[in-house]
Amino acid sequence: MTDQEAQPERSQGHRLPFEVNCSILFTELPPLERPAAARAAGFDAVEFWWPFAEAVPGDREVDEFVSAIRDAGVTLAGLNFAAGDLAAGDRGLVSWPARSTEFRDNIAATVGIGAQLGTRVFNALYGNRIDGAPAPEQDELAVQNLAAAATAAAQIGAVVVLEPISAAPRYPLLRAADAIAVADRVERETGVTNVRLLADLYHLAVNGDDVDTVIATHADRIGHVQIADHPGRNEPGTGGLDLDGQLAALQAAGYTGWVGCEYQPSTTSAQSFGWLPRARRAARR
Repeated sequence: MTDQEAQPERSQGHRLPFEVNCSILFTELPPLERPAAARAAGFDAVEFWWPFAEAVPGDREVDEFVSAIRDAGVTLAGLNFAAGDLAAGDRGLVSWPARSTEFRDNIAATVGIGAQLGTRVFNALYGNRIDGAPAPEQDELAVQNLAAAATAAAQIGAVVVLEPISAAPRYPLLRAADAIAVADRVERETGVTNVRLLADLYHLAVNGDDVDTVIATHADRIGHVQIADHPGRNEPGTGGLDLDGQLAALQAAGYTGWVGCEYQPSTTSAQSFGWLPRARRAARR
């Protein structure tokens, strides 16, 4: 019996489809090999943070990435817009005045990849508060940049999602209501209606949101869901969050999208999926 088979399987009180974030899982492999590893683990879909060093990558780099997804036989369920140097603490370009042109240039590159691969969710990290840039100025810039990104996404039937995140002291979107307020402002000031909440159940819980209340109140505003357990940000079953119950509540409230596994594995990536029966990993839709 393998370690993976020996791990206890948790009940699944819902039928939402799971996919794998290949920017945080399978990091022992080169990025272009990770979609195939996810497929070998039984999954039909993956998501990525922005997978290139530049906001506007060369055609060859894009072609290699697209081919890696297609050759693996998986769907690219979600893709982040360029967000700066995450390892250095950057958390998005949307509200960053000095890099606004870079974000605008990235929109076509990101949505273009999505158009090739059938991606319908694009995550726009809002950006940290920047010294020397008044918060109202950053927020006004964010409205205009989000409207531009969402307008481009709408052309392929996609949405842009806003993510509250934790462990980023200068990042202003901490709770679901923060992201929804921005989406409301985008609609009110620009008429663009396809900006949604990315409900990362881990980040919401860490930041003090009542996740059950978020689901009951805002399920119709959620464009994508991600999971990790707390504490530790490891796979479900390693912490104390009722992820299965929350996902069941999401489905009951009408959410039908993907659930991204965006956790740091406590063991090898392949072995960390013991919480999810293999029959529940394939979700052709």
